Amino acid sequence: FGDTDYTKLKFFMEACDDGAGDVLAIDRVSTEMSLAVRKDVPPSAVTRPICGIMGTIRLVAGMYLIVITKKRKVGDLLGHAVWKATDFDIISYKKTVLHLTDAQMQDNKAFLSMINSVLNADGFYFATDYDLAHTLQRLAHTSHEFHEMTLLERADQRFVWNGHLLREFIAQPELHKFVFPVVHGFIAMKSCCINGKIFDWNIISRRSCFRAGVRYYVRGIDSEGHAANFVETEQIVQYNGAKASFVQTRGSIPFYWSQRPNLKYKPKTQISKSINHLDGFQRHFDSQIITYGKQVILNLVNQKGSEKPLEQAFAKMVNRLGNGMIKYVAFDFHKECSRMRWHRLQILVDMVAEMQNEFGYFLVDSDGTVQLQQDGTFRSNCMDCLDRTNVIQSLLARRSLQSQLERMGVLHVGQRIEEQADFEKIYKNAWADNANACAKQYAGTGALKTDFTRTGRRTQWGLLMDGWNSMIRYYKNNFSDGFRQDSIDLFLGNYAVEEADMNTPLHEPKDWKFLTLPIIMVVAFSMCIICLLMAGDTWTETLAYVLFWGSASAVTAGVILFNGRDFVDAPKLVQKEKMD
Repeated sequence: FGDTDYTKLKFFMEACDDGAGDVLAIDRVSTEMSLAVRKDVPPSAVTRPICGIMGTIRLVAGMYLIVITKKRKVGDLLGHAVWKATDFDIISYKKTVLHLTDAQMQDNKAFLSMINSVLNADGFYFATDYDLAHTLQRLAHTSHEFHEMTLLERADQRFVWNGHLLREFIAQPELHKFVFPVVHGFIAMKSCCINGKIFDWNIISRRSCFRAGVRYYVRGIDSEGHAANFVETEQIVQYNGAKASFVQTRGSIPFYWSQRPNLKYKPKTQISKSINHLDGFQRHFDSQIITYGKQVILNLVNQKGSEKPLEQAFAKMVNRLGNGMIKYVAFDFHKECSRMRWHRLQILVDMVAEMQNEFGYFLVDSDGTVQLQQDGTFRSNCMDCLDRTNVIQSLLARRSLQSQLERMGVLHVGQRIEEQADFEKIYKNAWADNANACAKQYAGTGALKTDFTRTGRRTQWGLLMDGWNSMIRYYKNNFSDGFRQDSIDLFLGNYAVEEADMNTPLHEPKDWKFLTLPIIMVVAFSMCIICLLMAGDTWTETLAYVLFWGSASAVTAGVILFNGRDFVDAPKLVQKEKMD
């Protein structure tokens, strides 16, 4: 990309391209940005190479510049290089933090660790000369005016994760050439071969930055109709100048519900009784229909137990909305596939086959002529929109790919993708990697059920790994997700830090129960073990001690579970009404 030159008063960003005369100058005192020329850069400036600018953010110590310092090429999309940002640096405008009090320095350090937490969450991608935030079909229907705009202006704002960081740049169009939109999610770009014919096969998953967050703290929708964990996944094939695309979406059940962590393995879901669900629900689907056309909802949640009320409410709202562009399909994934009967997923694929044929996919021939359009999308969801959802999406994408490769002439008539062993391995692994990336970004661990996605069958080892991942999810969701949620809210601008702020929400005092009860429980449990190991003079005496300390630890554990919400790591930065 270019170099960053440091002086005491200014940062200078200069492109490495030959003939690029303009230089971006950032005043470290006034924070103003302007264009300069290379001769304005002092010879004494300290120079270092960077791969791009993520943007700027204000913290307690003042402004910071966030830059990409390392990148890795993922592949080429229609002749344009796609990069993954792999390392970043956060550079302070101020040379020192001596103007801060000790408390302010601690707060600033905490905010910096939050920004680093998001940057280290793997999955940031960019292209310097291509609209990575748009699908092929959207790009095929753009106007001349669209192409006159800069990448920053014409990007789909839902998927621009550095939009808040670039707000200073957006206000000055002459600076747009120094920055580019960065998407978050997963991209796999593979060169494949079937029947001696080489083609490019790609998956692009774009995570929405609206209502972004972590598993239990962000569920349902907001008042604008933005769904939690909304991801647009596009599968792209390029062969002999022709290109095809198939788009699917996933997103949280789109009404107002919550599932706050409280130390229980599966916290109770609560559907809000005080809000008009239909308004937000309608906003969500109105925007989906405008963007994608007809909608087929694939609701994969359980139709009994704790998930049942959500399935019933979803079906009821679709009926109340009465929109002919929306079809609702409920499929109890766990019931249908219980006892390892994963072949029963074909029931759902067959059930929606006619709708998938009707939607079609986007296809452009080697002359650049649009042959087919995709007229609708499948909107899949389970509880988290991760594990079950990804399994179904991979099956629907394969069915679309079968048709695309036949039409392009890669597959012979009667040939099945499933029979192409080398490609099947690439395909399954990429979709499993997609599942893991989306799951880590939302739930904190890799996805469950990826053994089926990778191998086409459920295995005992897969069940064991799912159990391990579920344990890690439990720990993270209860004891570290508050920090992760705060980090995302800070990064995306949902919470703004005031410079030299004396009163940040990071110092909320902990309730006495938080400090006292765990100590009592540990002491009581330890005494119980000691009494067992160091038996008394008589067995009745030993039994009495064990019963006493065992009861004390059990009662304390019960009180902790009863007050579970006081012990989980809850977000501190978002407004109270957002979390309730």
